[in-house]
Amino acid sequence: MKTFLDWSAYDTYGVGDAYSGIPATGGNYAKAVAVCMHSRDCQKTGKGVMCPSYRITGDRAHSTEARVAAFKAALNDGADARAFADPRLDEAMDLCVSCKACKKECPSAVDMTLIKTEYLAQRHEIRGVPLRTRLFGGVPELTGRHRELLRLAIRLRNRFRPLAKFAETWLGVTASRPLPELPKKPFAPTAPTTGATGARGEVILFVDTFCHHFEPDVAEAATEVLLHAGYSVRIAKPAPTDAEPDRPLCCGRTYLTTGMVEKARGEAKRVLAAFQDAIAARTPIIGLEPSCLLSLRDELYSLGLGPQVGELGKQLYLFEEFLAREHQNKGLRLTLKPLNLPKALVHGHCHQKAFGVMKATRRVLSWIPGFSFDVVESSCCGMAGSFGLEAEHYDASMQMAELSLLPAVRAAAPDTPVIANGFSCRHQIEHGGGRPARHLALVLRDALA
Repeated sequence: MKTFLDWSAYDTYGVGDAYSGIPATGGNYAKAVAVCMHSRDCQKTGKGVMCPSYRITGDRAHSTEARVAAFKAALNDGADARAFADPRLDEAMDLCVSCKACKKECPSAVDMTLIKTEYLAQRHEIRGVPLRTRLFGGVPELTGRHRELLRLAIRLRNRFRPLAKFAETWLGVTASRPLPELPKKPFAPTAPTTGATGARGEVILFVDTFCHHFEPDVAEAATEVLLHAGYSVRIAKPAPTDAEPDRPLCCGRTYLTTGMVEKARGEAKRVLAAFQDAIAARTPIIGLEPSCLLSLRDELYSLGLGPQVGELGKQLYLFEEFLAREHQNKGLRLTLKPLNLPKALVHGHCHQKAFGVMKATRRVLSWIPGFSFDVVESSCCGMAGSFGLEAEHYDASMQMAELSLLPAVRAAAPDTPVIANGFSCRHQIEHGGGRPARHLALVLRDALA
């Protein structure tokens, strides 16, 4: 069976294991599915993230274990890739939000996010890629090539209810929430970032699509903090040989989550080409959006781009990870002042939790004198990229947010700061909680002495 992702890492899975139940077809992809050992941790509702869809339905059919069972049945019944047209898979995968929690919290480390990407790619091969999927997945190209047109379209849609209803009917984009709007200007680095190497050396700031086009103030704040800390900051740019040298780099995450694997592979190749010299020089590369940076560090392996992916992964850090590492290992000390704010609420992005980044988030926030905060014990915020924008999933999205996140936000005092590093998370909190949430980089920038 032809697969769109590289599943060779699972080549030896199931060897000598009588209980894995590897399907008859599907090769190494089938082995990735079969790692589930039915611990049913995905059907718990205590601490943790997994499994958001089970938490809101209480129905085993919407758990990781049930999804594995559906894939096993489809792969056993289907002689070829037509197995992915099995309606049982559509039903099982309908509420999966690609939160990555099962890879962390499942004892068998089922990577349902990648399993879903392959499933979507196979389904697109059979049925074609729907227009809505092309639009949501294609945000990096739409913002890079048609920014002003997209900005105008979103503004009109958000301000005229009939247009929002039309988009819901025609595209399936919910009219129940606004779309994130683009400011007049995207991120543009200021002159000091390109100056001589700082006392602490050079770093590269990878400004993702969302920070570049939707929230440039986050990238500006991160740049200011890094400069204040003594680093020379270079903004990541496409390689001189890139076919689109003026379009910002993208991790390919939106393409992966929508099953547009070849598009994701194209973006990943652009990233690898751009970072050739940085890989050789071992220059730290810092990202701001959890899903983007951690996709480069984890899911790039699945695109079959060679050993350089591993070398790049060693140099990739989320903003807070880098600061915490430099503080612990290389004596970094930021000069910060008190903010005189009430105790804050911190919401962790699913990928921050799945990759153990929340410890660094807590540590960096603790550097601000007198600053106190509580981390909300929450599952997925429910926005999950485009999931919460899809008309058929809007209610499920809000139910996920209402499990604990939005009640905690609404119960807090009106002047309570809310911190969330995920772009989608901030959108969900503002929509459902009625108040803005801020990236950690903005909070640190405000605290610079």
